[in-house]
Amino acid sequence: MLQRLISLALLVLVARVLSGQIITVDPAFPTATDQITIYFDATKGTAGLKDCNCDVYLHTGVITNQSTGSSDWRYVQTTWGQANSAWKMSPVSGQANQYSYVIGSSIREYYQVPAGEAIEQLAFVFRNADGSKEGKDTGGADIFYEVYDASLQIALTSPAQNPFFVDQGANVVVEAQSNKAATLSIWQDGILEKEVSNTTNISNTFVADNGIHIVEVRAVAGNETASQTLVYLTSDAQSPTPPPADYPDGLSRINESAAFFQLHAPTNELAFLIGDFNDWQISADYLMHRSEDGTFWLEVDGLTPGQTYTYQYLVDEGIRIADPLSTLVLDPEHDQYIPEVTFPDLPDYPVGNTQGIVSVFKWGSPDYNWQIGDFQAPPREELVVYELLLRDFLARHDYQTLKDTLDYLQRLGINAIELMPISEFEGNISWGYNPSFHMALDKYYGTPEAFKSLIDECHRRGIAVILDVVYNHAFSQSPLARLDWDAAAFKPSPTNPWLNVEATHPFNVGYDFNHESPDTRRYIDRVMQYWLEEFRVDGFRFDLSKGFTQRRTTDVGFWGSYEPNRIATLKHYADVMWSVNPDAYVILEHFADNLEEVELINYGMMSWAGAGVHNAYLEGSMGYATDLKGASYKYRNWPLPHLMAYMESHDEERMVYKNKTFGNSLGNYNVKNYPTSIRRAELAAAFFYTIPGPKMLWQFGELGYDYSINTCEDGTIGDCRLSPKPIRWDFLDDPARNRLFDVVSGLIYLKTNYDVFNTTDFTLDVSSNTPAKKIFLNNAEMDVVIQGNFDVSDQTLSNAFSHTGWWYDYFTGDSILVENAGMSVSLAPGAYHVYTSVALNEPPNGFPTKVNTLVKDHFQIRISPNPVSSHFRIAYHMPEAAQVQLDLIDRSGRLVQTLHQEWLPAGEGQMPVSVDLPAGIYHLRFTAGGKMEMLSLVIQ
Repeated sequence: MLQRLISLALLVLVARVLSGQIITVDPAFPTATDQITIYFDATKGTAGLKDCNCDVYLHTGVITNQSTGSSDWRYVQTTWGQANSAWKMSPVSGQANQYSYVIGSSIREYYQVPAGEAIEQLAFVFRNADGSKEGKDTGGADIFYEVYDASLQIALTSPAQNPFFVDQGANVVVEAQSNKAATLSIWQDGILEKEVSNTTNISNTFVADNGIHIVEVRAVAGNETASQTLVYLTSDAQSPTPPPADYPDGLSRINESAAFFQLHAPTNELAFLIGDFNDWQISADYLMHRSEDGTFWLEVDGLTPGQTYTYQYLVDEGIRIADPLSTLVLDPEHDQYIPEVTFPDLPDYPVGNTQGIVSVFKWGSPDYNWQIGDFQAPPREELVVYELLLRDFLARHDYQTLKDTLDYLQRLGINAIELMPISEFEGNISWGYNPSFHMALDKYYGTPEAFKSLIDECHRRGIAVILDVVYNHAFSQSPLARLDWDAAAFKPSPTNPWLNVEATHPFNVGYDFNHESPDTRRYIDRVMQYWLEEFRVDGFRFDLSKGFTQRRTTDVGFWGSYEPNRIATLKHYADVMWSVNPDAYVILEHFADNLEEVELINYGMMSWAGAGVHNAYLEGSMGYATDLKGASYKYRNWPLPHLMAYMESHDEERMVYKNKTFGNSLGNYNVKNYPTSIRRAELAAAFFYTIPGPKMLWQFGELGYDYSINTCEDGTIGDCRLSPKPIRWDFLDDPARNRLFDVVSGLIYLKTNYDVFNTTDFTLDVSSNTPAKKIFLNNAEMDVVIQGNFDVSDQTLSNAFSHTGWWYDYFTGDSILVENAGMSVSLAPGAYHVYTSVALNEPPNGFPTKVNTLVKDHFQIRISPNPVSSHFRIAYHMPEAAQVQLDLIDRSGRLVQTLHQEWLPAGEGQMPVSVDLPAGIYHLRFTAGGKMEMLSLVIQ
């Protein structure tokens, strides 16, 4: 076994020289004071400019000793997407796809680098005029070329990969050159094979013997020395060796000083483990064992407890990746923008030792001390889920601040939080649906310890935590893509074990997982088990679950038709989850054939209701005809209440924005006006949370968030769906929004505390031809009637109650004796009532009398108290001055008494009233300026 270590820093240099197959530079060993010519071969690397029949431009900067990593280009002299002739490359005469560019001044002068700053590398990306086509290094990486000092240098110019495979008996041609005349020599496995004096070039050919071989080229000139090293292996150098059975894929702890690394890469042949533990050097000692099924594994001991380590895998001929099953990664390009307060003591990136994303682990740290070990998640049908994007919910966008905000969410009354994707995604500013490492916590939201503390505190408060997970696809940064990648086409290769070359369905983004592949299932199973076990999350919402199919189509309708293999896949994933936590929530974004959805919900899953329900509620809120039945699982003929309905979600437009922008109007009543636009959201909520089944609300919906989903950062509305949105906690200072909060909170309290709101005995009269709508809920506990007017004009609701007797208005404290269940009631535009057949205690946030603050653009009256004995008050709002008359009418419609006549100015006020009448039910008729409103009055 060869023990000789090979410096990875030298391998990085070799990779640079190999990228000389993409670019070459004359002179080959440029210094900061040299004038140079750069040659670009458009057929190499990603080949994005091959045969482009276009002008080619360079985009260039430098890496200096002040750069934080390979992504930290400095002194960039070009602007992306501009067709500046000064940056245009010249085609090389007679050579297709070859281009050159001359830097006529010195490198330092051209890039304007200060004298005290050392230039280490030139950095390039080549492009067409508008940047729509690119020429980059293999895998989409930037292209780098070393800048040297004047000391002796040597570089390998052949072979073109390091490490690389050859067949036993094949010729291996090794070529090298130096920047000055020297004695050059080539060594294999420590044996001198060739030496030439006073030269700048040397080459030698080896016949490959079986095994692993290390070749070193050396240069000696006086007291100066330089060397470069490469590794090659014959394809049968390793015998298949199965891994121990006790460890899953990824990194596992053996003990406090030893770790087990396991990489499943069935189409790859070679993997070295490199990292801090071996000074980022490769050797035969860190060549990973390979099993017959393509599982690479290695045990590493001698680790220091408490020390943080970073590592990568060097796979086949130059594929450098972080562990696909990393639990934490470092990103040299984006981590610099993560605040210290969000992720304290973020480990340092191993600058100068490698490039690209690296995996992180720390051995010997104490396990998190969970405080809640017996959490019982709410039943599915009682869920009220609060969906949030940390980035747009809190200015600090971290788990600790969300933990500090749980008082607010608990006061609202929700019993579950659904976090938009928090696994490692590309960049920082994102919704998270562009995943790269599905098992790694994205650092932009905080530390793993802070996340565990958040979940622990949620569980203490009875709040479940659900993760929005993205298993439909991965993006190009993912190691699963890079391990088997077609660089020229910039997509997975046909042999990729996990990802389809082309998506199988029309709604895909990124690179589509093949969920019928056992390798994909092995990967997803491991990821799900980790989140459930390590962080004790309570379930997953599967983004784009309808995409878990290999039945290829571009027809959206056919895509959603019954698909047995997709059903089998989802059942498999559910079984894996339930093997860890039998009560884990499985929530699908599915929108498939009803037969398929029924089979899945019968298996124990829940499914999102879709945009149809969202649109129905928004139409009604705006004052247009609408049918709300889609929010009921019964309407879909589902046997179980597993329909997750929502009025808003991260994907859908905001209700109050639509009210303010497109609201209906009639006369003085205008949904667009404030606070009517907010009050209409109360009406919608009354007909949403009271329908049995799980419910979800989008962040700040309880405060009437009125920025469009397409609001841009400059305040305009455009193609900015994914852009950060204003965080408006100051909405709590607005009385109308506070009132909406109290209404939503009160409704959630009803749903989560009274069984009748989860009854199976309910009827909905909410069709589009009935602007005055009602819901009846019945069980042994009590009965409930919800009444509301979704029109912009007064409406009469017939058969307004389900039975006779006393009914109690939850939001006003009033009560009414119903002697005829078929009675009709008059409802003003936007008016609503939630009546219960049993008197309830006031809602947890206090009796919400402020809920009845009068709408500003429609005259209204309110009676308090009701029933009365002899004295009561009438609160009124007049949108304009008018002569008013208050009449008392008996049940036969006869005038009993005119109680008040007066000219009233515009505004709000109260009038005291005294009566001396027999007990019974009467009506108060309030007439103002030709308009009338009628309310029932019970005299005891």
